[in-house]
Amino acid sequence: MKIVSWNVAGIRACLKKGFIDFFNNVDADIVCLQETKALENQIEFKPDNYYFYLNAADKLGYSGVCIYTKIKPLNVSYGMGIDVHDHEGRMITLEFDNFYLVNQYVPNVKRDLSRLDYRMTWEDDFKCYIKKLEQNKPVIVCGDFNVAHTEIDIKNAKANRGNAGFTDEEREKFTTLLDSGFIDTFRYFNPDKSDCYTWWSYMGHARENNVGWRIDYFIVSNNFINKVSNPVIYREIYGSDHCPIGLDVN
Repeated sequence: MKIVSWNVAGIRACLKKGFIDFFNNVDADIVCLQETKALENQIEFKPDNYYFYLNAADKLGYSGVCIYTKIKPLNVSYGMGIDVHDHEGRMITLEFDNFYLVNQYVPNVKRDLSRLDYRMTWEDDFKCYIKKLEQNKPVIVCGDFNVAHTEIDIKNAKANRGNAGFTDEEREKFTTLLDSGFIDTFRYFNPDKSDCYTWWSYMGHARENNVGWRIDYFIVSNNFINKVSNPVIYREIYGSDHCPIGLDVN
């Protein structure tokens, strides 16, 4: 089974920039998208052989996540069941026979860090949510986590320390999440591989020069790592300021 995750930065815009070609060529069993920025009646791409699930934000043109899946899930849930978090369309959970799949779009703290306190609350509540799921079966989480975890995950670490997405607080929460029983799959299989990024600024030819950040992840329960392989960063795929990532589940 192949799973792909991509922050499309607006699905309607991405559909005009090669999304369908990538979707067809990658032929994934499950495709998880973040920052869809659309209501269901605004998303025209609904391939026949996929089930489609969308969690749109209350605010029009903002946030949102969706999933295309060839395999019908046992259950589908939207958000994490906490009102303060569940109006921005940031999460969908699918239950399958052998695991849960959580597609999430983690809140950005904003350039002025005005949402940092809220982000810390989200992080704590999210960890509790997936640890509760894990009591039943292993969990795969994918999506835009809006944090570069360590210095190897960002091009200019010293210059960016303390900036949104690379604050000590955000990085520590990611460490805490992993320490609670999860594995960053890309780093597990590529412990020392540098210059591997998933997001680039539109400024200063950052993508052409590969001045980027790795902020999109697949993390899995510790006891599920032997069931996954081949973490991929599709760096050559454009259409967003992020590129897609992929993972095989055996």
